[in-house]
Amino acid sequence: MTFWLGILLAVYVLLMVGLGLYAGSRVNNEEDYLVAGRRLPLWLAWGTLLATWFGAATVLGASEAARAEGVRGTILDPFASGLALIVAGLFFARRVWEMQLLTVGDLFSQKYGRKTELVSSVVQALGYLPWIAAQYLALAAVLTHFFQIDHTTAIFGAALFVTFLTMIGGMWSVTLTDTVQICVVLVSLVLLGVKFASTVGEGSVAGGITMTWEQTPLELRTLLPEAGLVALLGWSTTWLNGVFGNIPGQDLMQRIFASRSGSVASRACLLAGCVYILFGLLPVGMGLASRQLWPDELPQGSDGHVILALAELFLSPPGICLLVVTVMAIVVSTCTSAMLSPAALLSHNLLNRIAWFHERNLLTNRLSVGFVAITSLPLALMTEEILELLESALAVGLVALLVPFVAGVFLRPRGELPGLLSIGCGSLFWMGQQIAVSLLSSETVPTGTLKTILTTVPPELTGLLASIAGYLIGQWISPRVDMPRVV
Repeated sequence: MTFWLGILLAVYVLLMVGLGLYAGSRVNNEEDYLVAGRRLPLWLAWGTLLATWFGAATVLGASEAARAEGVRGTILDPFASGLALIVAGLFFARRVWEMQLLTVGDLFSQKYGRKTELVSSVVQALGYLPWIAAQYLALAAVLTHFFQIDHTTAIFGAALFVTFLTMIGGMWSVTLTDTVQICVVLVSLVLLGVKFASTVGEGSVAGGITMTWEQTPLELRTLLPEAGLVALLGWSTTWLNGVFGNIPGQDLMQRIFASRSGSVASRACLLAGCVYILFGLLPVGMGLASRQLWPDELPQGSDGHVILALAELFLSPPGICLLVVTVMAIVVSTCTSAMLSPAALLSHNLLNRIAWFHERNLLTNRLSVGFVAITSLPLALMTEEILELLESALAVGLVALLVPFVAGVFLRPRGELPGLLSIGCGSLFWMGQQIAVSLLSSETVPTGTLKTILTTVPPELTGLLASIAGYLIGQWISPRVDMPRVV
């Protein structure tokens, strides 16, 4: 099987390289590279949005979380993350598209000023590095499992491939490869789900689904929180993180900017969000089902990955080969999208301030992609917790950027101070509480009111409240400033 898998993988790589080179031929300026010339129709905008979301956390992470914790463990992905797309489509897409921006940093520049643009771009770019690292790990896991490639070598190989695809054609490359790959992966997941359900249900797909659901313990079949204040706060924070932590993200907004019109951007978000939740239920269901097949632990050779274990049990060798390549494809899609986002901020909002880079926009964009790829590698080499990496990336958007972003879209900030205080307060309180909890967690530190509060309230909630307070304080002490109206 390894031989045929290698052949199919080689065909996939050649196809993606061909699409990347074709996309590169369509890039003539920075607008083409960063937002595909603002020419994406609905089917391409929808395809690249869905592919960006449907990555390692959905395919591998959600199935493993469902097996370990039940449906409640998958709140972040797919439920909250899918809802984020729907919220973006309903409330943000049209309004943001009309601003005619290239990056989220441009919004901060227009609404607050150059200092806030600089700070927000640095904060957001750093927040993408864990997300990119998560995709490296997912690709490396597949390569290691099926080809026995050294884990470190697999990470470097995955990074090299996605860097090439992103660098060569920018948003055009990412969009075209995304749309092709997401169609294939959805078909493959449906085939695996149907095969599994019909086998369990003795020929009936509906019977297999019903049997799996009925045999899953009741406490594992709910999205509601466990009893207790600590559980409620953690549950609420997960929803906040997933829904609103995604909203100010460059990856989401870049696809809105690239759409042909505001209405196309709105419809693409709504369609992608609904489809994402629907198809995201497949890995969740497979994770629950794996508990019935393997109550104690997954079989040896699966490396702890539910999807791979189920594929080897229920699919023929050609089916396994197709699934493996398509899982890799969708992770590649997510990674290229995640890589382009911080690269856009780095090149357009940071390096563009320097005359040499400003005169060489396309070269700067491509060099920035390479820099982002290199700086995300150490994170992938240090940890293998995919969902924890994703949560860290989302937390940055929630605690530091959400409040000034929403205020910039809907309100009238009074200059630099509200934005800077919001970003600074949110980030400092979030990081400060995590450090304090780490120090206080020692058994030598006696239990007290402060320790109880710090260990009970999630740092993300503290950071969000601090960000709101920072913005309000900045508005209160700043004089009224008439910022330039965006046409």
